[in-house]
Order: sequence, then C-alpha cells, then structure tokens
Amino acid sequence: MIDIGTLLSRHARYRPDHLALVVGENRLSFAQFNSRVNRLANALIAAGLSKGDKVATVLPNCVELMTVYWAGAKTGIVVVPASTLLKDSGLATLLQDSDTNLVIADQSFSGVLDSIRGDLPSILSDRYVLTGPTGTKDSGFRSYDEFTGKATEEEPPDAGIVASDVYNIMYSSGTTGAPKGIVHTHFVRAMYCALFASAWRMTPESVVLHAGAIVFNGAMLDLMPWMFVGGTYILHREFDAGAVIRDIKKEKVTHIVMVPSQIVAVLNHTDFNPAAMESLEMIQNVGAPLHIEHKRRLNELLPGRFYELYGLTEGFVTVLDKHDAIRKVGSVGVPPPFFEMRILDEDGRECLPGQVGEICGRGPILSPGYYKRPDLTAKTVVDGWLHTGDVGYVDEDGYLFLVDRMKDMIISGGVNVYPKDIEEIVIQHPAVREVAVFGAQSDKWGETPVAAVILTEGASISERDLVQWANDRVDAKFQRISGVVILDAFPCNVAGKILKRELREKYRQRQTAGDAMTE
Repeated sequence: MIDIGTLLSRHARYRPDHLALVVGENRLSFAQFNSRVNRLANALIAAGLSKGDKVATVLPNCVELMTVYWAGAKTGIVVVPASTLLKDSGLATLLQDSDTNLVIADQSFSGVLDSIRGDLPSILSDRYVLTGPTGTKDSGFRSYDEFTGKATEEEPPDAGIVASDVYNIMYSSGTTGAPKGIVHTHFVRAMYCALFASAWRMTPESVVLHAGAIVFNGAMLDLMPWMFVGGTYILHREFDAGAVIRDIKKEKVTHIVMVPSQIVAVLNHTDFNPAAMESLEMIQNVGAPLHIEHKRRLNELLPGRFYELYGLTEGFVTVLDKHDAIRKVGSVGVPPPFFEMRILDEDGRECLPGQVGEICGRGPILSPGYYKRPDLTAKTVVDGWLHTGDVGYVDEDGYLFLVDRMKDMIISGGVNVYPKDIEEIVIQHPAVREVAVFGAQSDKWGETPVAAVILTEGASISERDLVQWANDRVDAKFQRISGVVILDAFPCNVAGKILKRELREKYRQRQTAGDAMTE
C-alpha cells in the first residue's frame, strides 16, 4: 500500500509531542497538527466531497494551506494549489480547467471570487470557504472556522487510496504560455518522500525552513521528505532574508531550499554571518541554475552544504550532491537512483560527452500527464521519456551541465546564442548583483542579446560602460550584448523564476520610447 495520508497519522501515534510545524506564532506538535488535519478532512467529507473531487486553494503560506495538503492526502480529495498572484480571469480559467468542487481562499480574495462565481457553475454556493474573519453569511462565503467547527478530530474513514490515485494537480508557474495542470499521484509523492529524504540526508531530527511559496512544486522537494522522516518544518509566510538568517540561528535549521534570487539576497544581507548558520547541513538551489560566481562565494563561506537540483514538475531531476559541489562546479549533477537520462540531438540520436542536445529523462516521479490534455502529454513524454525542452551536455563522468532552455535560446544572425553563457560573464562585474539575459528584436540580426541587471547596494555603473565591459570579455562576437537595462528588481512568478518575457517587453517599450541604450 502506498498512501501518503498515513504518514501524519503514524507520527501522531508514535511521536505525538515532536514539534512538527512552525508558522509564525503557531507551533504544532504532530498530534496537534494531525487533529487539525482530521477536522478539515471530516469537514470536507461532510460537505459532500469524496476521493477524486478537487479542492483548490488560493492561500499564502499559512497553517490552513498545510492542513489542506494533508487532509487531501488522507481523503483522496485532489488538491489544486493556485497562486495568489493570479488575476480574476486567470483564477477562473484554473478553477474551470481543474474541475474544482470547492475553494478555500484567503479572505482578501472574496471580491475576486465574487466576481467570477457566475463562470463557475460546478462549484456550489456553499463551497466557497475563506480563512480569516470575513467569511460570514452576509458576505455569501463560509468562514474556515465555521466550515471546520463542527467536524470531529477523529481519523476520517478509510478512503481506499491506491498508489495510482491522484494526490494533486500542480499548474505550471507560467513563465511562458498558458498554464497546464500537471498531475501527481500518491505513488509519485511517495517517491518524493523517500528519494529526496535520502538525497538530502534528512532524519527525524532534521529542521527544515521554507521561505518561498509552497504552492509551487519546488516546495515538495522538502515538504514531502519532511513528513516522511517526521522532522520539523518551519514555514515563513513570505521570504525575508533577515528573517531567514535569524530563524536559522534560533531554530538550528538543518535544511533549506531557495531559488537563486533568495540565496543572493541572504548572501548580501547585512546580517549574514556564516557562524550564525553553522547548523545548516543543506543549502539547496532550485528553480534555475545559480551563477558560478555565487556558487563560489557560497562554497567559500558555508562549505560542504551546497546542493543544486535541476528538474521539471513533470517529473525528471538531477542532483548535484554537496560533496561534488566543488569538484563539479557548473554542473547540475546526476540522475538519482532509479532515474535515467539521455542527451539527444535533433535526429533523436544520443549525444557523445561534451555534445550539446536536448535533455530527456525518466524515473519514478514521472507525472502520468497533463490534466485532460493527452495531446500535450504525448508530445512531452515519448516512449516513456520526458523531453524537457532544455539543452545541456554531460561530461566524461556523466555529470549534466545545463546550457540553457530551448525557449530562451537567442538566434542572432543564424547562430544559436545561449543566455546563460553571457550571464556567467556579466555576473563577474563587481557592480552586478543579479543578471538575466534575453533576446531583443533586431532588424539586422533577427535577435540580439540584452542584459537586465540588478546592481549591488551602493554600486554605480552606466549601462554603456557595462555593455563595453561585458563585450570585451565574451568568447565570441555573436555573444556581444546590444544593451543593458538596470532594474531595482526582476519580475518573477510565484516560484521565483524570472519572467524573461516581461523583461523583453520592458526593453521593447524603452526602445519604442527612444530611451534604451543600444550599440
């Protein structure tokens, strides 16, 4: 039997007083958290939901969101996490596409939900639940406390969950195109539990801190193994570098997962002190490759802790272990046990070491497909192999080096230009804190590379000077950047991924206005 809903019940029985979850002032033992989860699970059943029905959340990081995750695990009710950054039409599309039966949302979304109710006939009027005090009869919504108030804290009835039952549907974070619902089963999440607990060397004594949004799949990399081993999970409501540093010291945190911008923010914070972070056993980068300049600094200041994961929500990953972080700088690691990887050329032939091609993989966390989209599934998973759309190569030892995403590749004068190669040059300038390179339209070349940068605090450099500095150092003429945009912050999605399409549009607008500096 593979049923991840049994994990919490097990910990509540055998180690009930162990600190399970910390969210703000809430410090819940496994017994206390299990009672909350059972109450919600029984309330969902009382509302008429059963295995296979869909509950969507529109919640920030909070106890209620964690409770929904594990109530779904116990009942077989499918969890559909939605980003709090979604607008009216985007949220309506997600709720329609996922066949959502009930919504649990933050009170701040009452107006949005009220405006789209007419487009959601499958959701009954009493199945809109709001956290916080706003959910009253006068508002037309039910409050979370009212919804769960009469439910028992006893274990819910056995839902007869089997490994192939769907646990959740993760909608793509939307860096390009329309969002797609990626299905994960209890088996897939059980593999997350066991495989990543092993990869991260987690134990029941581990203390995990997560400061990014847990509605995106990268959060499952520590959330699932935490529940598997029965450690402690500290969830921040939002990312704040100073709060991360303080809690690592206060709570003796052992494991943390962050996206590159968060790692950079921690390293550059005035309170950063390696001695205060000595409890850490893992600092994992996810979401996008961390630039080598930042990796070097991290490995110097906090040696023996850096892991990097490359992967897709659809279900393939490679892991760079902390013991390989120095030996294989620039690599994103190797496939974990039970995974396989191929690098294929345009004709579908396997590439030799050092030869660039599309990264393809398979393994036990492979999604059964996109929700209600067998056409997209068939294009992405061919003969059991996930085609990632990312470009890379392996070295003689089989370690993967990510070159770039196919969709981010710039074609300039008929030559393939990979933004990551240019980013690794620009980031070396002492005034540059973060960089993202994208392609801008060019009448002469089709596209030319442009660098968007965030400067280090107190630094100053002109866009023209930075263009000249970078172009003096790139390896080839076609890598020369035609412009620079200096920004205070990059546009990102909820997963922390930089939205290059928005950078491209900002630059286009500047060109149209005649403000952009071009060479």
